[in-house]
Parts: sequence; structure tokens; C-alpha cells
Amino acid sequence: MSNIAKTTIGLMFLTLISKVLGFFRELCLGSVYGASAFTDAYIISQNIPIVIFTSVAMALGTSYIPLFCDIREKSGDKEAIKFSNNLINIVVIFCSLLAIVCMIFTEPIVKIFAMGFEGETLKLAVEFTRILIIGIIFIGVNDVLMPFLQINQNYAVPGMLGIPYNIVIIISIFASPKFGYNVLIYGTLLAILSKVLFQIPFAKKKGYKYKAYVNVKDKNIKKLLLLVAPVFVGVAVNQVNGLVDKTLASTLVEGSISALNYANKLNEFVMGIFIVSITSVIYPLLSKLSAANNKEEFNNSIVKSINYVILLVIPISIGAMVLSTPIVKLLFERGAFDLRATQMTSSALFCYSIGIIGFGLRDILSRVFYSIQDTKTPMINGAIAMALNIVLNLILIKYIGHAGLALATSISALVCIVLLFRSLRKKIGNFGEEKIAVVFIKTLISGVVMGIVTTIFYDFISNIVRGGMISQIVSLSTSVLVGVTVYFIGVVILKIDEVNQAISIIKDKFTTKRGGYSAK
Repeated sequence: MSNIAKTTIGLMFLTLISKVLGFFRELCLGSVYGASAFTDAYIISQNIPIVIFTSVAMALGTSYIPLFCDIREKSGDKEAIKFSNNLINIVVIFCSLLAIVCMIFTEPIVKIFAMGFEGETLKLAVEFTRILIIGIIFIGVNDVLMPFLQINQNYAVPGMLGIPYNIVIIISIFASPKFGYNVLIYGTLLAILSKVLFQIPFAKKKGYKYKAYVNVKDKNIKKLLLLVAPVFVGVAVNQVNGLVDKTLASTLVEGSISALNYANKLNEFVMGIFIVSITSVIYPLLSKLSAANNKEEFNNSIVKSINYVILLVIPISIGAMVLSTPIVKLLFERGAFDLRATQMTSSALFCYSIGIIGFGLRDILSRVFYSIQDTKTPMINGAIAMALNIVLNLILIKYIGHAGLALATSISALVCIVLLFRSLRKKIGNFGEEKIAVVFIKTLISGVVMGIVTTIFYDFISNIVRGGMISQIVSLSTSVLVGVTVYFIGVVILKIDEVNQAISIIKDKFTTKRGGYSAK
């Protein structure tokens, strides 16, 4: 097994642990506080620092990697570390000033993010935000240390950051009813800080040594800013879409924001495990092939990565749609999370699930453009999709409420990948779209059959097995197992190359482990 494959599997495993903990965190929040005014205020206050600075931080991280490597190659490790310290210190100063401004104008900022908030909900959101806004400082530092470790071939620690983060918040959730809700707020702030503290020892092992050095006129800082701008806009689009959804949701019935949040977390769970791991591996590979001008392998890698995403995501998308209610019921419906909350969350999950394939392919295609040093195209197409999302939000919210916001997000994501595909063809010519189309059609056929069979089987088994949580687990798990089996049979019968290759690899590995051999 190649180092790339091992790294990918390792990242998937660590990401799975982090995502499971993150999902358990949402379960705990839902169980203790339900879909209420408190959770609406908490979620908004938690998202404000993320929306304000995470887009900048992610853009910094994306641009930092090639620049750091260039400095290290030309001037050595010492200059590269000096550049890193300069960047971290500038980020800390900038974020500190930004946090102070946000503390002064907290209420207007909250009203921007949740214009429908009033009374006690608004009061809580303002109070929580004044505390959590400090987190932008830690977010900024984290998103420099994380790529530093990745450059130095430490992928495990960045993949584990969600573990201490989620553990701290979970403890805070259960402690807050007894000791006061501020325990949850300060606990969340400590959780953000834990990501930085967790990375520092490992960064030191890789040669990082902090120094209080600041030079805003440094040529490398200026170069970084030029690289960051288009990436920032592209990243910010997704944040703005989420902001618009939550802002409009704040004008709807109580619990709308929470329902959207819980449903979106389920989609992020899938994205985080599969898509992030794939993009983490494919991005550097595509960059190397582009630099070497190896067009054939470059195009082949695009096709393979897209097809693998299609094969993984389409059955998950269809499965989430047909089983949206039982999934939400099993995972969330307990304590303060009642039947109303289940109905609201499951309808949002159904609509978000329509666009999962769009979310996944958008990330892959954006990396393709970044690998050929084109950051403007994803930015432009993302901006078009954002405008469409806002228009659809205003239309669909009138008819299906908060679910319309989720549906608008999905439709805009699907439109975005169509635009990206078209732009990529114009940029590099034919890269194997017909192969992708064939795999998409075959996968969709298998997925639809799977969805029909799964629905019928779930209705059948749930009528036989009646009772509490155990019956729910049995009904859902057996239905998923049947669905997976049907889907696998379908893609094998339809002879999808990527599936046959995967089966061959597994057979070879199994034969090797059993002491056999395969003829070459």
C-alpha cells in the first residue's frame, strides 16, 4: 500500500473519530437544550467568530503552504520559520483589534447574523458573542500551525484537532445545567483554544520556535496577501451562504436555526470523512502533475477522483433522503428534542441531502483549479451560486419555510458544479467528461433502486419490530444493510470500472495476506 493510500485511510479514521465526537456533541446539545431559543442564541454566537474570520484563516492556510515551501527551498528553514512567526504575530494583532471592535458593536453584529432575534433570545446571543468573539484569535493561530504541520508531513495531529475540541464542549454541555450556562460558553472558548495548545508541542518537534517578530512590510507578507484575496472570496462564499440561511431562519418559528444546524451537521459528517480526506490527498497530486505538465495523468486523476466521489456520495444522498425521519428520530429525539424538532430537522435533512453530490464535487473541482494556479474561476462561479442561493432563499422560504433554505443551498451547489465543469472544459479542454457521465448514470440507477428497496424494507421491518430505541436501531440498521447490499450488487452488475478495480485490489490484498499469489 502506497504512502498516499495509508495517509488517506489514516485521515479518514481520525476524521471519523472527530466527526463521531462532533455528532455526539450535537446529540448532547439537543438532548439537554432541544431546539429552543437558547440553542438558537448559542449556535449563532458560536458561528459569528467562525464566519467573521474562518474564511480569512482558511485562505491564509491555503496560500501559506506554497509560499512557506518556496521560502524554505530558496532561503532555508530559518527564514521560513521567521516568516511563520511574522504571519502568526500579524494575525494575532489583527484579530485582537477585530475582537475589540466586535465587543463594542456586538448587538448590531448579532442583528446582522440573526435579524429576527429579539427579547431574551437577542440578549443571550449578545452576551454569548461578547465572550466567544475572542475565539477569532485562536482560530487565526490554529490555521497557520495546522498547515505548518502538514507541510512537515504530520497529518495525524491536524486530523485529531476535533477530539479535544469536542470533548471540552461535551463536558461543558453537561456541566452547564448545574453550574450555569456560562460554563458552556467559556467551555466553548476553551475548546477553540485547545486546538492551538494541542498543536504547539508537535510544531516544536518539527522545528518551530516562536519569536516576537513583526514586519508588515515584509515582501513575503505582501506576496501572501496577493495570493489570499481570490481564495478568501471563494471560501467566504460558503460562509455567506450559511449566514444568509441562519439570518432568514431567525425570522421563522422558534427552533428553525437549530433544525437547520442539526441537519447540516449530518451532512458535514459525511463531507468531513470522505470528501476532506480525498481532497487532502488529490490536491498535492494534481499540483505535482500540473507542474510536470503531465496532462494525461492529470486528466485521469481528475476523472478517478470525481468518479470515486460520485460512487460514495450518491448512495449516501439517496439513503439520507428516504430515511431522513428515522435517522433524526433515532439520533436526536430524546430529552428536550421532541417530535416537532424531529419533523423540522428531518425536512431540512431531506433538502440538504439533495445537494450532497454538489457539495462534494465542488470541493474537488475547486482544488483542480487551484492546482493549475487559477483561483479566480472558483471565486466567480461561487459568487454566482451565492447570488442564486439568496434569490432561491427568498422564494422558497415563503412556501416551505426553513426547509426552503436548505433546498436553496442544495440547488445552488448543484448549479455551481455545472458551472465549474463548463469552466474546466474551457480551461483544459476535454478531460474525460464522458467517463464521468457514464459512471454518474450507472451510479444514479443503482442508487434509485437502492432507495426504493430500502424504503419498502424499512416500512416492512418497522411494522414487525415495534417498541423503543432498540426497535429503531434494528429497523434502521437492517434497512441500511439491505440498501448497501442492493447498491453494491447494482454497481457490480452495471460494470463500473472503479468498482471492479477496488474489488481486484481487495482480492489481491486478501490473497497476499493468505500467502497466495496472483499471476501478473
